[in-house]
Parts: sequence; C-alpha cells; structure tokens
Amino acid sequence: MTSSRSPLRKLGSSDLEVFPLSLGGNVFGWTADEATSFAVLDAYTAAGGNFVDTADSYSAWIDGNSGGESETIIGRWVAARRNRDDVVIATKVSQHPDFQGLSGANIKAAAEASLKRLGTDHIDLYYTHFDKPEIPVEEIIGALDELVRAGKVRHIAASNISAERLQESLDFSDREGLARYVAVQPHYNLVSRDTYEGDLQDVVAREGLSAVPYFALASGFLTGKYRPGTTVDSARAARGAGKHLDTERGRSVLTALDEIAAAHDTAVATVALAWLTSQPTVTAPIASARTADQLPPLLDLPNLTLTEEEVTRLTEASA
Repeated sequence: MTSSRSPLRKLGSSDLEVFPLSLGGNVFGWTADEATSFAVLDAYTAAGGNFVDTADSYSAWIDGNSGGESETIIGRWVAARRNRDDVVIATKVSQHPDFQGLSGANIKAAAEASLKRLGTDHIDLYYTHFDKPEIPVEEIIGALDELVRAGKVRHIAASNISAERLQESLDFSDREGLARYVAVQPHYNLVSRDTYEGDLQDVVAREGLSAVPYFALASGFLTGKYRPGTTVDSARAARGAGKHLDTERGRSVLTALDEIAAAHDTAVATVALAWLTSQPTVTAPIASARTADQLPPLLDLPNLTLTEEEVTRLTEASA
C-alpha cells in the first residue's frame, strides 16, 4: 500500500502503481547515448519516478540500428542499479524489423527477444504497439494470455487501436476468462485530441482501463520552445513539432499555457501535462528527455494541480 502522500496512481484494474509521468524511452539509443540515458533514468527514479516506457522497435529508424537499442540500454541500467523490483517496465510488440505483426507466434517470439534485451524474467506491461485488424483478436489475446500464464508478462495493454477492436478484445477476454487489457496508449495531447476523445475514451472509461498518452508534449511543441521565428536544434523538430505553430489551435494553446504557467510560476510543459492528468481516464502521460537537464518540468507534474477554470481555459483554447 502507498501512503496518502504518495503520487503513485493505480493503473486500470491491475496491481501496478505508477508515477503520474511515464518516462519515454524512445530517445535511448537515438538522441541519448547510453551514458546520457543512464543519467536520465537515474534522475527520474531519484525523484520518485518508476514507470519506464519503451518498445522493441526503438530505435530501428536510425542508420546502423536494428531495433531494441532502447530495451538494451534499460536492461543494462536495471542490471547496474539492481532495481528491477522498483521499476515498472512497459514495452511493445509488432514493429521490430525482425518481429513484424501480431500473429500469435510473433508475439511470443518478440516477447522472448524483449526479455533477453531487458535482462529480466518478466515484462510488467506489454502493449500491442499497432493493432493489426487482419489478425483476429482471439489469436492476439490468446498469445498474450499464454505469456501472462507463463509469468513472462504481468499485464497487457494496447496502443494505436480503434474503439471497436478494443471492445472486441475486452469482450473476448471476459467471455473466455483470459488476460484482459488494463491500459491503452493513445496519441493524445492539447493539440491532438481527435484520436482519443470520443468512442475510444468512452470504452476506456466504461471498461475501467487507464490511458497512458504518448506524444504528451506533441514532440516538444507543448514545452513552449517552438515559437515564431525560432529555430530549435532537435531531431524531433524535423518530425513535425513546429507544424502546430501554423495552426490557430497551436497558437491559442500556447497563449493559454503561457498565462497559466506564469500564474503558477511553473513551466509550460508542466501545465500541458497537468491538463492531460486532469482528463478522465488518463493515469500517466508519457514524455521523454534527451538529457537530465530536461527532466525538472516533467518531474514537477505531481506538484501542480490546475483549477477547474484553468482546465476549462485550456480545453477551450485547444478546441
């Protein structure tokens, strides 16, 4: 049990209790080398963080990488710090170059490869990274259930899935008494609300799941560092963070964030994350940091509670 002062939050119907900010591992082995990644992980856990998110495909998109670099770094860090029981590790299946898709055989083979890279005997939270509608939910859930029953996975979850497929999966799990998704990882933030809000959010709420949004800071846009006339030295700038400056929604959101951040004497990023955690069903947004110096605004999240008026101001600005 955690004390009433603990910031930890229960993840869906699982027995996992997680810090309200999940540390994204997509940068490990990409824009952060191993030493820098260790420093980021050390700083995050020193501040009470315990929820690390990665995927078997991170970061196969980089020349010279083959996928699994992030898992390997996290595994080495856990081994060096001897803190496996203190960290909730989430990883994903379906996108690794050698383990594409969600066939039952692929899910089980990919899990074994992830376990080896992570240097552990179990994955705390195992996501289907991108749903594959051509694969029956019976095959996907069946394979995931086998991993849970074997003790190799504690809980299962889904990312990038439609409301219909999520409901179908949950219904099958309930009908057959198999492992059940406890969380969903959607693309969701102040400037990207359409994918999650509506039918998917309704299923998550109705079925008692938790949402763990990725791109919580819109690839850096919601940190406030992208402004008209500025140039940002970031690999993610080329991946679209700056595009929001060209939209009325993006400019409106920045204005509201600036006002509220000033009122609380906190960072724009902290306010953007606090809006997410104020939303029904959201348990822990995911955000990454290339260096430990980028962590303080993320780690300040548990200390900021927005007023109802501030939440409404941001919601309306991002409409």
